Amino acid sequence: MSYIISKKVFLEKLVERCKLRGFSPQTIKSYNFHVSSFLDFLDKSRLNLNQEGVKSYLLSQNKARNTIRLSHMAIRFFFLEVLKKPLTPEEIPLMKKENKLPKVISKEKIKLMIDSCENLKHRLIIKFLYSSGLRLSELLNLRRSDVDFDNNLILVRQGKGAKDRMTLLSPNLKDDLLKYYSNYEFKTNHIFEGREGKYSKKSVQKILERLGKKIGMNIHPHMLRHSFATHLLENGTDLRYIQKLLGHSSSTTTEIYTHVANNQLKNIKSPLDNV
Repeated sequence: MSYIISKKVFLEKLVERCKLRGFSPQTIKSYNFHVSSFLDFLDKSRLNLNQEGVKSYLLSQNKARNTIRLSHMAIRFFFLEVLKKPLTPEEIPLMKKENKLPKVISKEKIKLMIDSCENLKHRLIIKFLYSSGLRLSELLNLRRSDVDFDNNLILVRQGKGAKDRMTLLSPNLKDDLLKYYSNYEFKTNHIFEGREGKYSKKSVQKILERLGKKIGMNIHPHMLRHSFATHLLENGTDLRYIQKLLGHSSSTTTEIYTHVANNQLKNIKSPLDNV
């Protein structure tokens, strides 16, 4: 059975259902990609659009566990919302999530990154990601009106899960930000602009890639968010406040930082010390 003719219709319906559910553009893009790959697999392998086809596709994927989980969730949504044929969890169980400890950058290396950053805009990007715990998408969507200089707060609009929240504006960042405002001619309401509207994800990733080489690490934006949470915890900030600043729905998500915070671990003595 060929799905080439139906594929376009299927994907259009998939995107429509995702939008009706209020999914983020990133989730819609991801679901569209995974379902498209699944349909291509069926067409090439001549398998049917059923549970056996799904099982064969997932078993054929030689990818990271969390990538396969996401692919499974996208296909499950497709069967439920578009085909109206829910997959049986007993027949095709969702693979267990791979739990990795977050990678954290030391305070010393973060300072080195900031000090070695001569470009004011680039330095501000590093400071925002680290001092406020912003996700990359939240940073790029940040508007000048979202910054409350009087109360040292930042309003994060429609973060993950379509939720607004408040996070910190570091006094250490304010002088650079005001200097940036006075020397930059804005064309939009966004703090960080590119040639065509707001700054791009790729531009930020290139900045971090270049700075990462200076400190001997492969840096991605989320590592600065992880570092923000871990260093707050090490400084004695209550986990509940860190949860709110990060915008986590569950405290369980925030608790992972207790496994990488070093302040308490350093005070624990090995049993060998008492032998």
